[in-house]
Amino acid sequence: MVYLIAGLVIFLGVHSVRIFADGWRTATLVRVGEGAYKGIYSLLSLAGFGLIIYGFGVARETPVVLWTPPIGLRHAASLLTLIAFIFLTAAYVPRNGIKARFHHPMVLGVKFWALAHLLANGQLAQVLLFGSFLAWAVLDFIASRRRDRIAGTHYAVGSLPATALTVAAGGLAWMVFALHLHGWLIGVRPFG
Repeated sequence: MVYLIAGLVIFLGVHSVRIFADGWRTATLVRVGEGAYKGIYSLLSLAGFGLIIYGFGVARETPVVLWTPPIGLRHAASLLTLIAFIFLTAAYVPRNGIKARFHHPMVLGVKFWALAHLLANGQLAQVLLFGSFLAWAVLDFIASRRRDRIAGTHYAVGSLPATALTVAAGGLAWMVFALHLHGWLIGVRPFG
């Protein structure tokens, strides 16, 4: 469990700098330069992510069951992950209505992904992993919206074709991942 916790602290810590120390981040960018900052950020992120993967794998070898989720929560998780994939896609499709409305769809996608997996899993390692990401996403969304208000940021109005493309592409990506890639990459097949 130590590797998982260390990975979460490093990965989410690096990704929380703008939440808790945005002024320090700005000053550091000026002092060391964007390239150096992004390089260190990337290395720490990769190290944290690697520790999360390794630590989660080790923790799954000796599971500590906190609770057994009812089967209905697995169905809810499927719906929530579909929404998560649509939000994740909205971060990349230009001029879609989802980004125009919510402004930070990537973070909302992480929120829905984490909540879905938290509801459908009751082992200690899973609760730590998904609970940590959910808490981070909630804080990051609040901080991002606050930064937008302070900066007076305006987002482009979305168009119906771009929004339809976002929903279709997100749904297709969810289907491919849920039916094929999740089992291959994670070792768990959501639909049997």
